[in-house]
Amino acid sequence: AGIAASIATGRVAFTIAGDGDFLMNGQELATAVQHGGKSIIVLLNNGMYGTIRMHQEREYPVRVSGTALHNPDFCALARAYGYAAERVTETAGFEDALLRALAHDRGTLIEIPLDPEVITTRGTLSAITRGALEKR
Repeated sequence: AGIAASIATGRVAFTIAGDGDFLMNGQELATAVQHGGKSIIVLLNNGMYGTIRMHQEREYPVRVSGTALHNPDFCALARAYGYAAERVTETAGFEDALLRALAHDRGTLIEIPLDPEVITTRGTLSAITRGALEKR
């Protein structure tokens, strides 16, 4: 939606996407470049389909299936499409990365690797699994 919004309005649009989501829709970068859209994509990379994994642990603890991802180099992929890209591994580096993205004349992907254990701001996969096992 961010890429379409950027193309339709001629303005910068922001997208926040997980790695699983981006794997399904990342080829939209080609459309953005072809039509002059400028979107800034913040890609949250935890190496899995996190929401699905969370539900699996809650409903079927320790019986995980098909949620692990073997991701490509997202920054290299974005660059191959014509986007600028960088990986930010420390919170302190995000503001500068965002300012660089805003200064670019083209779209930018900012990849942020996340700890896969920390599934939400208040919960971990281990805690979800423990809670589900205790209910059984």
